[in-house]
Parts: sequence; structure tokens; C-alpha cells
Amino acid sequence: MNPILTDNPDIRLVECANQSRTIQQHLNDCREERRPYVFITNTMNIKPLRRLLVPVSMLEEEVYKAEICTYLARKTGAHIILLKAHDYGSKAQQNVHKILTHIRGISERTGIAISYEVQEAKKDSFGITREASERQRDFQHDLLILTASREYGLDDLLFGPPERKAIQRSLVPVMLVNPRVDLFSLCD
Repeated sequence: MNPILTDNPDIRLVECANQSRTIQQHLNDCREERRPYVFITNTMNIKPLRRLLVPVSMLEEEVYKAEICTYLARKTGAHIILLKAHDYGSKAQQNVHKILTHIRGISERTGIAISYEVQEAKKDSFGITREASERQRDFQHDLLILTASREYGLDDLLFGPPERKAIQRSLVPVMLVNPRVDLFSLCD
């Protein structure tokens, strides 16, 4: 695993068993976390960071992932794959545009070329997290970057939040970014 994830005080590392209850307990513990946190379970394949998968939905907090993926891409040379939700509205596209503007701006200011691409998802904003965790072989990514649920609704309490299910399905580490503005802190 890249030291940028394991030895970085700006990123919390959560190592746990791939069990629903264990993962949920750690998610609950991280609800107030100001920094991104990476889940590594005993079933994940840990490789150097070469490809980052970043699903982008219609939610405005998706833009927070721009800072994180840009930081990781600059430090590791990883390629960013933005997976845009297949929505009828334009909000997911606007979020992708904001992320791309950030990536290009950082690349121009630092002089470091950041490799990226945008792919259209098959699912909409409500299913994009599941699609990202299920299509791992298609994207061949080494890290999945998700936004944590802002608040748990009734369906999340009964069936589990989408990020818990993504962590359980994932073959690679999963980084979560807390979407609350009052808790957000940057790596750069």
C-alpha cells in the first residue's frame, strides 16, 4: 500500500474484518471525522495507487472529492476515472465539470500533469455507488473514493448505508470523504 494512505496524518486508516457489523461500527465511529478515511478489510487486494475510481452523483457534496483525488493523483501519479451518474438532470454533469475545473487548475498551477478521464455510468445517482463497487474488473482501479452518507435515513438504518455495502463488495481499499462542510478539511 502506498505510504500516502498508510503514513499520512491527514488520512485515517481503518483496518477491519469484512463483516457488516464491524464495518458499520467503524462507519459510526468516523461520522464526525474531519479527514478522509480509508477502509481496508481482510478481503481486499492492496496494490500501489495507479487508478482512482471516483463516482460522481447529483449531490453537491460530490465536489469535495476533487481535492482528495487531485491530491492523491499528484502525489502518486495515479490516473483519475470520474464515473458520472447516468441522470436525466444536469446536476451530475455540473459536478463533473466542477471537479474537472479543479483538476485542470491544480495541474496548471503546479505544473504537474494529472491524468484523468470521464466515463458515463449505467446507473443513476441513486445506484452509482453500487455500480462502482460491482464493476471493479471493468475499471481496474486501486482505490474507490466515495462520499459518506450525510445522514442515515430509515432505509439506511434498516438495510445499511450504501458505503457499507460498497466496502463489503470492494476488492480494493475504499476512501470515504465526509460530506459535511463544517467537518471538511483539505489534504493540501
